[in-house]
Amino acid sequence: MPVTVAEVQELARALPRSSEAFVRGRIKFRVGQIVFLSFSKDGSTIGFGFPKEWRAALVEAEPDKFSLPSESDMRFNWVHVRLDAIDAEEMRDLVENVGDLRAKVPRRGVRRRAGLPMRPLLV
Repeated sequence: MPVTVAEVQELARALPRSSEAFVRGRIKFRVGQIVFLSFSKDGSTIGFGFPKEWRAALVEAEPDKFSLPSESDMRFNWVHVRLDAIDAEEMRDLVENVGDLRAKVPRRGVRRRAGLPMRPLLV
């Protein structure tokens, strides 16, 4: 069953320090001034913060779910996901991970789907 905009909103609203805004026809969620989640105007996709160095791996692992932003937005740490391609558990994992701006690396579920090691390698 596809995830709805209302389900994502409900979870994002419950995150600590999260605030919701309607900007240029889009629903966005912020912590302070930093946008961590944004709906497309038609509500079919959400954009979310994701480490630049792992974006390609995530999209290549599941191109039916994830996509890169437009060329002009590639400078931002951003990935898009189709709401009709994820279930409630995946949505919860994504929203909770991107809402925790203190974490430098995504949690296990996102890392696992991207085919990345479970712990970041120290260099």
